[in-house]
Amino acid sequence: MLQKLREQVCEANQALVRHGLVIMTWGNVSGIDRASGLVVIKPSGVPYEGLTPDKMVIVSLDGDRREGNLNPSSDLPTHLELYRAFPGAGGITHTHSACATGFAQARRALPCYGTTHADHFYGEVPCTRLLTPDEVASNYELNTGRLIVETLRDRDALAVPAVLVAGHGPFTWGATAGASVNNSVALEACARMALETLALDPSAAPLPAHILDRHYHRKHGPAATYGQH
Repeated sequence: MLQKLREQVCEANQALVRHGLVIMTWGNVSGIDRASGLVVIKPSGVPYEGLTPDKMVIVSLDGDRREGNLNPSSDLPTHLELYRAFPGAGGITHTHSACATGFAQARRALPCYGTTHADHFYGEVPCTRLLTPDEVASNYELNTGRLIVETLRDRDALAVPAVLVAGHGPFTWGATAGASVNNSVALEACARMALETLALDPSAAPLPAHILDRHYHRKHGPAATYGQH
């Protein structure tokens, strides 16, 4: 069942290492087959170099394991909550990449300082509030997902397919597992450039809206002009 998705999710997890987004086993990628409502996700604690498609775990949107002998990622409840809330998401990535995590640990949103960021994300990447003691004690991973949904309640989750969980790290999503990894790559690059910007000018202002709009919409939406059509 879902052999192609197994292969795609396995490849997406291995891509985290190639892109320098993870060390040890600090990250995971999942993908969903919307037709069946089944999710494929990395097994918990398994090194990336040891991953093969047959080691991926298949679960339902309710979290019931359907295939696989290994335990799924401990972040599974967060992934499932995001799939339930964001119907346009076909893949989800979670990392602890250094620069994006720095913003998360500082509990700061990532402003859009320049056109590189604007080309990929429509404005600032938000940071959540901290989870409460009760939220951590009752169902930590599920409540992390709910916190992300709460943070994005008044935003277009596809225009800004990323969030920083305060004190924790980034989550990104996309149309496929591979696309969600690409969004993590872009997020880390934008966070690194933002840190360089703040080092040069701690009072740097975000990019004006008219330049943000020009750059974002030339690459996204029905009026996009970037690339080959």
